[in-house]
Amino acid sequence: MKIGLLSDTHSYLDKAVFTYFKDCDEIWHAGDFGNMELIEELAAFKPLRGVYGNIDGKDIRLQYPEHLRFTCEGLDVWMTHIGGYPGKYSPLVKPEISKNPPKLFICGHSHILKVQYDPKLELLHLNPGAAGKHGWHQVRTLMRFDINGGKIENLEVIELNPR
Repeated sequence: MKIGLLSDTHSYLDKAVFTYFKDCDEIWHAGDFGNMELIEELAAFKPLRGVYGNIDGKDIRLQYPEHLRFTCEGLDVWMTHIGGYPGKYSPLVKPEISKNPPKLFICGHSHILKVQYDPKLELLHLNPGAAGKHGWHQVRTLMRFDINGGKIENLEVIELNPR
């Protein structure tokens, strides 16, 4: 299964996403979509999984959960917008993640691209950074990876044109 991962679009969808994600089986969005039009455009392109972010309105919150836990190709995945990272998990997720850690923990919010293994919980943390133009980040980023037999393979970081 090929996955395209993005976050923090804040109502801006770079058309390059469609090129980079053309061979993906699914797109995952880790929150702060910005508007329903962006969601509809992504969902019309590929199957879409996502969570709402702190800027997302009621319409998005009614369609997408705050936390999404699922299994994909044998991999236990937890996606949320505000989750923190290894050693500094959000108080909202820390109790659950400590007692029942997934193998892949995805969040957005910080606009900081991060790939970090947590040896204590034996999970991989991914934050794809921000794909939109709103925020203080200087480089807009996406991720692409494969899930094969419960393992993540071929993880790529993609830099979009500067803001």
